[in-house]
Amino acid sequence: DEGRDVLLFIDNIFRFVQAGSEVSALLGRLPSAVGYQPNLGTDMGGLQERIASTKTGSITSMQAIYVPADDYTDPAPATTFAHLDASISLERALAEQALFPAVDPLASTSRILDPLVIGQDHYEVARGVQQSLQRYKDLQDIIAILGVDELSEDDKLTVARARKMQRFLTQPFFVAEVFTGSPGRYVKIEDTVRGFKEILDGKHDDLPEAAFYMVGSIEEAVEKAARMRSET
Repeated sequence: DEGRDVLLFIDNIFRFVQAGSEVSALLGRLPSAVGYQPNLGTDMGGLQERIASTKTGSITSMQAIYVPADDYTDPAPATTFAHLDASISLERALAEQALFPAVDPLASTSRILDPLVIGQDHYEVARGVQQSLQRYKDLQDIIAILGVDELSEDDKLTVARARKMQRFLTQPFFVAEVFTGSPGRYVKIEDTVRGFKEILDGKHDDLPEAAFYMVGSIEEAVEKAARMRSET
């Protein structure tokens, strides 16, 4: 109403759901699925729909969401996701592999991942990366039981490129310099897309996957690979 642009942080939206559930129980309402209040959708909609833009101002919201038991079908996170334009999913398994930021590109979503918004090249590269990572994920059970050597040549190539992309998705943050000892990197989005396209096209199949870990541009990965060769 005052014509201002507002940045709103909510930590944690799950607490809002819990509070509503407790109030509902005190009022003697019959709980719905998993014990949540029967009017969960109405409560969440009433909050989220107030976070909107007008002709004179806007509200941009960043919300932390707790996912009970990592179950994305739980009514609380599922109801929340329906109101969001984008979601960033942090995956415990990636953190265990020291792949930071531990963002799962398969579970994360964005409404602007559309060729009409980001362009055809960016869209095709993003979908190509997701397809490769999904195929690698599908093959992990086979790899765990039989090993990589039992895969077809095409699948071996897919796995090798997917592992490189996983490491290329890591990023040395400026805010983490104190903890990692590595200087932060800023990479333009055009350079990032180009780097992933080159990996998808097989241009860097000869480079070790370790060369893609915690680097900025694809050129840095090439330079890191050259240093690794010279040290061996």
